[in-house]
Amino acid sequence: MVLSDSRHKKILVAMSGGVDSSVTAALLIKQGFEVHGVFMKLAQSDVGEQFRRVQNIADFLGVPVSMVDLSAEFSAQVLDYFSKTYCQGKTPNPCVVCNHAIKFGKLLELGVKNGIDQLATGHYIRSFKDAVGTVHLLKGGDPLKDQSYFLCRLTQDQLQRVVFPLGELRKTKVYELAEKLGLEGKHGKESQDVCFMEGKHLKDFFSNVPREPGNIVTLTGAIKKRHDGLSNYTVGQRRGLGIPDATPFYVVGLDAATNEVIVGKEEDLWHDCLMVDDMNWLAGIAPDLPQTFDVKIRYRHQASSAVVEIAEQGYVIRFEDPQRAVTPGQFAVLYRGDELVGGGEITG
Repeated sequence: MVLSDSRHKKILVAMSGGVDSSVTAALLIKQGFEVHGVFMKLAQSDVGEQFRRVQNIADFLGVPVSMVDLSAEFSAQVLDYFSKTYCQGKTPNPCVVCNHAIKFGKLLELGVKNGIDQLATGHYIRSFKDAVGTVHLLKGGDPLKDQSYFLCRLTQDQLQRVVFPLGELRKTKVYELAEKLGLEGKHGKESQDVCFMEGKHLKDFFSNVPREPGNIVTLTGAIKKRHDGLSNYTVGQRRGLGIPDATPFYVVGLDAATNEVIVGKEEDLWHDCLMVDDMNWLAGIAPDLPQTFDVKIRYRHQASSAVVEIAEQGYVIRFEDPQRAVTPGQFAVLYRGDELVGGGEITG
């Protein structure tokens, strides 16, 4: 992790009340840093309960904590993006956008304005600074918890001020540390969902959004039935289609221009090429291309070798082996070994 050598520096810790951010704060206190906790009010359904838990943990650790209301910024930059992307026939990744725009964007900006030197989070990701001062991100030491994918949009300006104290640790070790530090029973359960979707279904989120019915069609254009809105579907989906046949149908595409859900068979889900736009290179400059990287097309995807080339618009990524359910709106994230190199939105 990238940490200043000077002790007693002010460091802001994003605290959610979970074990990761709680242990992060405790470790930094032990290292001699002046820790200030902050809880972000975004769009959580139980903000009061969560903040009370954070306050209790901060009191136990003996550090000040405050709540910062970023709900307006979160709504404008994450919730609106989430809705618009689905309505465009794509599948968004709100955590990638939130990390860049809110957590390591607006929150970090507010911290710097208030005299904070660095921002720390409980992400499972490693970092180091090279001889010329460029910060590099590496996959976390726990392969099952690695969260580097979600930080593919960060810039060098942001990376110069962020630290990840849990980067080398495995989750089991973090729980052990929580017990030794007296935090067991004080932190909340680990969240498994996007924060604003906790306990909700997509249909709940879009309940107040006008949806335009349309056709579900095959790749040859045959109409199979009607749908009640593109936002109910994503590439690779099988459940809920209700189209009887000898073998299952899957969603293989969403066409916002025609408002059609396109279905096909298992073999139609596999592709060896995709297009990417708005690529972010973490080093601040693009590498020489074409070049081979390991590429993930979603968080839980097993990275696969692919050649990345410059195209007329954006980049083209050509895989050595076909990949299943390439989904526009998700992010293609590039690695060189364990190092996170960059990422861009899949456009088709």
